[in-house]
Amino acid sequence: MGQPNAEQFAQRAFNLGLLDERQLQDVWASFGSRNVPVGDFVQTLLRRGFMTNYQVERLLKGERSGFFFGDYKVLYLVGRGTFARVYRAVHRETGRVVALKVLRNKFCDDPALFLREGELGRTLRHPNIVPIYEVCSKGRNHFLVMEFVEGRNLLEFVRIRKKLDPIEATRLMIGIADGLRYAFERGLTHRDLKMSNILISSRGDAKLVDFGLAAIDDAVADDSSTDLSNTRTVDYAALERATGVRKDDTRSDVYFLGCIYYNMLTGQPPLAESDRLHRLNKQRFLDVVPIQKLDPSVPLCVSLVVNKAMSLDPNQRYQTPAAMVADLRMTARRLADESSEASGSADAAALRRYASAPADTGRSIMVVESDANVQNVFREGFKRAGYRVLVIADPDRAATRILQDPTVADCVILSAQNLGRSALEVFNALGDNPHTQSIAAILLLDESQAALKSEARAAPRRLVLSMPITLRQIRTLVTQLAPSKTPDAVNE
Repeated sequence: MGQPNAEQFAQRAFNLGLLDERQLQDVWASFGSRNVPVGDFVQTLLRRGFMTNYQVERLLKGERSGFFFGDYKVLYLVGRGTFARVYRAVHRETGRVVALKVLRNKFCDDPALFLREGELGRTLRHPNIVPIYEVCSKGRNHFLVMEFVEGRNLLEFVRIRKKLDPIEATRLMIGIADGLRYAFERGLTHRDLKMSNILISSRGDAKLVDFGLAAIDDAVADDSSTDLSNTRTVDYAALERATGVRKDDTRSDVYFLGCIYYNMLTGQPPLAESDRLHRLNKQRFLDVVPIQKLDPSVPLCVSLVVNKAMSLDPNQRYQTPAAMVADLRMTARRLADESSEASGSADAAALRRYASAPADTGRSIMVVESDANVQNVFREGFKRAGYRVLVIADPDRAATRILQDPTVADCVILSAQNLGRSALEVFNALGDNPHTQSIAAILLLDESQAALKSEARAAPRRLVLSMPITLRQIRTLVTQLAPSKTPDAVNE
């Protein structure tokens, strides 16, 4: 197919839904003519953000597919994996930017495992785990809709920085290990812990990806007997073979947490790269250079955590991610104290706050309130008790968010004191909708709003409360309506 002219290119883009009529008219008007070189036309589209380089290149090649998956328009390719490609995409109606993990064509004949593991990942909501919003399957298109994290993966992050300061490495490690703890307490192991599966957001937070998806690798490895198809499968299989543990033992995840910590602190991976057969050799684990020997500048309190996590004897390792998190927090406080004494650094103060953060209860709440001062009371009060808190001022926007992702909150608190009838309407609408009626909800009314109370459709997990009431009382009710998902819930 030859190179299209500008009008042909525009028509193709319009027919595929990549451009709308208004955008086309805007671009043509800027030229004052349709007799323009296609290169100039394309550059204008790119400059105005109407199309991306990925879309343009595919369209110029005559491609007709791969621009949309369901309701999502692909913006560009982010990365390729063994089983899936990851794209940045945007919802064509709401404009919401997401990441799409799309199963490769050669695995589309049997997508059941991919979809099942996606559903498992969809149950996880933790600040250090990239959330899966949707699991989609139609025809030969099978994909997961996930949060798009602005930033880079930890492998790239460390490659640029060479190695990380112990304070920064420990702060990141607390988040990574706590995400693993949260998943483990819900019955999930990761089995794919490596630097490239941890994203560092533009705010500097660590987020785990691909929870549960390593089972696909295991299935391929099991089917092929001796042919372990992926390096992550080989590393886990080699460790398990060397230590005699079953493949779902969380202590294997703990070992690779230690490897990641080691790599951040030294800038070097502890396990030597080699071919597949050598990866299965126990000697590879025995040849790890102790971190204190490789870099004597690493503080002793830090190297002790690394050594315990990476003990080849699984009984000498941390037995659970929670145990490692506890030691990491203690190490963080020690580093912060030492750094404060030396320089009074802001990094040390931030680390101390991070180290003393309450344990995550596993509960998320949404507070719908327009008054900024009241918002802060709710935010700080629930965060201190280990809740994840989302505050939204507009009831309609809150309802839209919940409809898009019913797992965004375990309980919704709607304050009608300032929002009035709009809070009541959303409270009733969420209860009437079969997709959201199982979400716990509390409607807070002022003493003067008795008329609204008579209109509120309450239920066992949908309460209507009249002020005055204390924040402690509200927290107690939330605990009853949305029980903790972890065994170590924080209650005051």
